Amino acid sequence: MSRFNHVLIVDWSANSTPKRGADSIWIGSAGTARTAPENHATRHEAIAALRTRLDSALAAGERVLVAFDIGFGYPRGFAARLTGQPDALAVWDWLAARITDDARNRNNRFEVAAEINRHFPGLGPFWGRPSGRDLPDLPEKGSLRHGVGLDELRATETLCSGAHPMWKLYTTGSVGSQSLLGQAHLAGLRAAYGAQLSVWPMQGADAPIVLAETYLSLLNPAIRAAEQTYPCRDAAQVDLLARALHNADLAALLAPSAPPDVLREEGWILGAGAESALLAELDTPDLVPPRLRDDCFAMPQGVNWVPVDTALDRLRDALHPVTCVEQVPTRAGGGRVLAQDAIARRANPPAANSAVDGFGFAHATLQGDGPYRLPLVAGRAAAGQPFGGAVPPGKAVRILTGAILPEGVDTVVLEEDCASDGARVAFDGPVKPRANTRKAGEDVRAGGVFLSQGRRLAPPDLALATALGLPQLPVFSRLRVGVLSTGDEVLDAPCADAADYQIFDANRPMLLDIARRWGHAPVDLGHAPDNPELIRAAFDAAATRCDVVLTSGGASAGDEDHVARLLRNEGQLSSWRIALKPGRPLALALWQGLPVIGLPGNPVAAFVCTLIFARPALSLMAGSGWTTPQGFAVPAAFSKRKKPGRREYLRARLNAAGAAEVFMSEGSGRISGLSWAEGLVELSDGAADITPGQPVRYIPFSSFGL
Repeated sequence: MSRFNHVLIVDWSANSTPKRGADSIWIGSAGTARTAPENHATRHEAIAALRTRLDSALAAGERVLVAFDIGFGYPRGFAARLTGQPDALAVWDWLAARITDDARNRNNRFEVAAEINRHFPGLGPFWGRPSGRDLPDLPEKGSLRHGVGLDELRATETLCSGAHPMWKLYTTGSVGSQSLLGQAHLAGLRAAYGAQLSVWPMQGADAPIVLAETYLSLLNPAIRAAEQTYPCRDAAQVDLLARALHNADLAALLAPSAPPDVLREEGWILGAGAESALLAELDTPDLVPPRLRDDCFAMPQGVNWVPVDTALDRLRDALHPVTCVEQVPTRAGGGRVLAQDAIARRANPPAANSAVDGFGFAHATLQGDGPYRLPLVAGRAAAGQPFGGAVPPGKAVRILTGAILPEGVDTVVLEEDCASDGARVAFDGPVKPRANTRKAGEDVRAGGVFLSQGRRLAPPDLALATALGLPQLPVFSRLRVGVLSTGDEVLDAPCADAADYQIFDANRPMLLDIARRWGHAPVDLGHAPDNPELIRAAFDAAATRCDVVLTSGGASAGDEDHVARLLRNEGQLSSWRIALKPGRPLALALWQGLPVIGLPGNPVAAFVCTLIFARPALSLMAGSGWTTPQGFAVPAAFSKRKKPGRREYLRARLNAAGAAEVFMSEGSGRISGLSWAEGLVELSDGAADITPGQPVRYIPFSSFGL
């Protein structure tokens, strides 16, 4: 077991543009008080959070192991050549004196790497940089290096599959960039904590605070299996590795069989070569959503008839989201619920560009009010084909819609307002500065929130997320909605030899399709006859397969209402008598902590209760919040006198004049009225005397998500 009270794992891969979520800093923890992984947008923010944790642990007399996914050293020969000492910590101090890294993650790592390369013969060892950086001492590709005389990997990295070399500074797997910055920051921690902090393996592991290097992919099999339950893969890696290291025999892991000079100069990856042992220490029980309280549906004593609004408020207070998190490709995110705020990785548009086809120039070079005649430079600017240079003052360039504005251009005149002979362009004035141009980020700025957690993603959201550079989106897993029908009189499917006393199961296909249309994962639990053993087996199966169950039939208090009786005797049942027409009985229950919503058996009542009660309840449980349908005041095309005491929902649709007409019968057995209708007219709880032309509240089915 761990000799540390706390184990912290730090994923140090902060994005160059501060953001949260994937590709930002995550800190996982295990120990005396395990917490969910923390997310930080900048290195400064993460270091401040770490110092708060370390100060608290020291004050409590506790020990902390903090492992970072950066290299603590470089291949042998590097440290001595750079600093005169074969000691990795001397490199840390050298970097701390030269690295600048501000609170927005802006830094000089490429310039420092170029400076380091000048200390070595040939060209290298560091490589990789943005193509626009003019750093001749830092080659753009690793294949351009020569004559350095250093190994590509450290001894410890040869034990880790897929490890990237410390020399790589740019593109995927650029561990070198984060290591340069990380070592400079960790040198600051060493200076701040002095003898209370040691760096393993260079200084041992006996101080109250021990810093170590680790490798986040050590537990890849477990990470792949569990990452869909976390906000992103980074969060899964730090959480699982923290738990595994805390459970492991760290005395063995902290004693690698490597020569002291290698450990002093190159460092060592904690857990390298011990992946199987760490996986064995990882306790990964099946993830079970949090269940509801046993009495969550109970109404206060003495409450018999429940008004609709009271029932809705009570239902909202009792429920909570029960879904896990997974990453899906953006193109597959339609209808899914966003699990965290979406942060723009790039601006839209990413650079200033032209809004029209025309001619571009610098507005400040225009003299007077026009007309103007400007010579044209050779070439043009087009979308995807930027102009390869700057436009001199007093000249113009042919530019097409969507093209990046070349240097020297801030204004564009529409092609139809110009005359050109190919060498010159003429146009009238006056011309407004920045006319017909789009500013970089005028739609969305990089690093900004553009979609909020809980949003159900629509097609335009997928376009926006793609434009802003997000290949994947964190979404809640689909709510698993089970649908169970019961009753001896109910036949599972239509057949030719049905008796007159038998009916076909109309509710189940209706409810399953409603769940699908709402973006949930429908689970067909089939049909159970009025047999307590079979109904019990169906509920037991649902408890392992579903997040919530909708039943129809058997929820009242009759002799054959086995659903209600079973839920009352072996689960927790609260039978609500809703002041509602159609659909008075509504059973709300728990079976092994699984919410069960018992709908009336009549298809019309089941449909209405599903829209009014199940839709907001399922939406909340799925992570997209409580929903309230949007209604509209329209003239009535019917007459009706209503008594006080119950809210009524009439099957309705709008006629050609925009007035609400209602189905010819209010009978709950008239299923054809559901197909005829396009919405519901809602009549309030009080008395009403509706006459044609009087305003009524009409709620189209589209407001219920159908």
